[in-house]
Amino acid sequence: MKKHWLLPLLLLALLADLGFTYAQNMRLTLDGDMAAIVVPRADYAPVLHDPLGWRVLSTGAWYAAPNRFFSHLFMREYCLRVPLLLQAVVSPITSVYMALSLLNVVVQALLLYVLAWYATGTRRLGSLRLWVAMALLAPFFQVTGYNGQMAILNNAFTYNFFYAIPLLLLLVLLWPLFRAAYYRQPLRLGWARLGVMLVLTVVLTLSGPLIGGASLVVLAGVGLHVVQRRWGRPAAAWWRGAPWASLLVWGWLALWCVYSLYIGRHNTENLLTILPLAERYRLVPYGIFYQLTSKLGLPLLVLGCLANAWFVRRWLPATPTARRIGRLLRWLGWFALVYVALLPLGGYRDYRPLILRHDSILPITVGLMGFYALSASYLLRELPRPAVRWYRAGLVAMALVFTYADRRLERYNDNTCERRMLAVLARPGATPVVRLPEACTVLSWEPITNPNQSLTNAELLQHWRITQEYKPYYSGKQ
Repeated sequence: MKKHWLLPLLLLALLADLGFTYAQNMRLTLDGDMAAIVVPRADYAPVLHDPLGWRVLSTGAWYAAPNRFFSHLFMREYCLRVPLLLQAVVSPITSVYMALSLLNVVVQALLLYVLAWYATGTRRLGSLRLWVAMALLAPFFQVTGYNGQMAILNNAFTYNFFYAIPLLLLLVLLWPLFRAAYYRQPLRLGWARLGVMLVLTVVLTLSGPLIGGASLVVLAGVGLHVVQRRWGRPAAAWWRGAPWASLLVWGWLALWCVYSLYIGRHNTENLLTILPLAERYRLVPYGIFYQLTSKLGLPLLVLGCLANAWFVRRWLPATPTARRIGRLLRWLGWFALVYVALLPLGGYRDYRPLILRHDSILPITVGLMGFYALSASYLLRELPRPAVRWYRAGLVAMALVFTYADRRLERYNDNTCERRMLAVLARPGATPVVRLPEACTVLSWEPITNPNQSLTNAELLQHWRITQEYKPYYSGKQ
């Protein structure tokens, strides 16, 4: 492409999209798990004193989230420190929403960039192909619209520390391995990069609920592929010429995934709602049906991926790249099938009544987005001139559907009432317990009707300097 005006236009469009996303995030409420993790509440304190979960191995201890230390640590440090830094320029109440909104926008921008690496094979910010891929991906990030069906970034800020951020880091970790496999390039890892990858593996596997399971499914696929390629060779030739750096990274990742899943079995959160395994599997088909029929977003993304694969097969020569694209979609399909089949083993949560939800299927959604951008980028480069015009029109139509769905600045439950109640709490006064005049959520999932339910929240509000003293609160009559 020789249109020099296109790159700055794409840059402005993406900046405008991120700016609108920031404005949308500034309207979101503070979720009910935030204070419990940041302060932390007594049931979440043990994980911060046992980074690697050794107490589970040594004593068989049970406590909340034993395999999620790094997410808890990062969330705690960020939420305690960044709002206070921002108070140099904004009010204490605004600083909290700004800190969390800025983090979401930065994570979204980084996900766009990393997925565009995968789609184009380049990390050069001067590459027009990279920016086109990011523009293709941007509409899929939904704050309103299809968020409940295919959210990449959760509207409950807390969950992004456990889902989107670890998945972003996993993509960074796997990039050298993906590049070597997909582009048939030798894996070159210096000692410094290899060391970083090994450390990052430990951090990731002890960060979120998705990383261990998703990584093991990928590892199983890689293992089967290696066995298939080397099947029939003499035993002595199996390891001849093996890429030892790759084997070391994959083996280290597998070891820590298994360990993380093992100590995760001692998570007391899993005891809150117990549902028999057979019943969980019975719910999976209903979850699949709901995800694919509740709204247009996810099925449209799936259809876009299938259409791209069909266009590559029907309209373009069977080049090595075209064949790789077809294989990649098949691998993605197998990954989704195995991953969904394993989801019930992760336990049951009453807020995921059908097992599948936008957060639990996040690796599949991100995989579909990456394939869509990769295949669309290839089609834009290789299609003949008459066909590429029609194809561009189709891509624009796809983007417009998602952009229109996410057009609203705020959700039905924005934080207007919450901000008013925080302003009430911020007023100086000697009242030991504050009765809020309006019944809305304030750092909670539901309006708090008993001041004892707000004790941890009151600690965090005092730390954020929203209140000058410790002020438990409630809505309505006690």
